[in-house]
Amino acid sequence: MDTAKQAQIKAHALALAALLYEETQQTEPEKLKTLGGIEEAIRGHMQESVNPAVANFLSQKAALGRPGAAVRLPAS
Repeated sequence: MDTAKQAQIKAHALALAALLYEETQQTEPEKLKTLGGIEEAIRGHMQESVNPAVANFLSQKAALGRPGAAVRLPAS
């Protein structure tokens, strides 16, 4: 991966980290007191919000290359 893409990924990851921190601070501030709590909170956020969005994006990209393939749309 080239350095420009790495820099973009790092910038987006830091922005995502700030959003997840803010959400955790508002909903489960006690989890920010220990490394285990932080890991648990971030894992939960990733599984709930981030991973499904990435999976949907990749699924749509893959379906574009296959005629007749179903495209999974995000839940509204």
